[in-house]
Amino acid sequence: MHSLAQEIEGFSRNRLRKQCTRVTTVTGRMLLERRSDGGEGQDQLEELEAGVGCGFVEDKSLDLQVGVVRPFLLLASQDAAHDIDTLQRYKVSHILNVAYGVTNLYPDLFVYKTLQILDLPDTDITSHLAECSSFIDEARKQEGVVLVHCNAGVSRSSSVVIGYLMQREELSFEDAYSQELNSATWLLLQFLAK
Repeated sequence: MHSLAQEIEGFSRNRLRKQCTRVTTVTGRMLLERRSDGGEGQDQLEELEAGVGCGFVEDKSLDLQVGVVRPFLLLASQDAAHDIDTLQRYKVSHILNVAYGVTNLYPDLFVYKTLQILDLPDTDITSHLAECSSFIDEARKQEGVVLVHCNAGVSRSSSVVIGYLMQREELSFEDAYSQELNSATWLLLQFLAK
């Protein structure tokens, strides 16, 4: 079993497959990033459109899906975290908000922990894992249920949940990721749809 630090240290670009990714920068610039197999050669960037956006994709549809990772640990989007019926249906007692700029709507009904984490490639989420894990542990000690959310429930919140499983259950990244996906199939579908 590896620790999260060992997994990160052991990462090699040589294990990566050829990939094309559409990227929108924080300034709204749209790029197509091409990476070759195994990290060989240079990454290629192609500008698709001049900066006309805001650096994010606006999604107006409600996403009330909740992934049950463990009986005490749920994963969702900000929409589910703002829907009182969903929160009550899943018996949520604690909410870990790792989104940037998302308000906590029910401070009198739930215990909140808010960490304003930006959804950027250079954001160091690992620096927040100890604080997030402590909050989840505290809720678990109280026999509570924690809903972890960011904006879409895809990047930051998933990273926190995977990090928690790796730290507390000593799972490898692959095992933690697999369990998180198995318990929240909607997550993969959302990610692929974007």
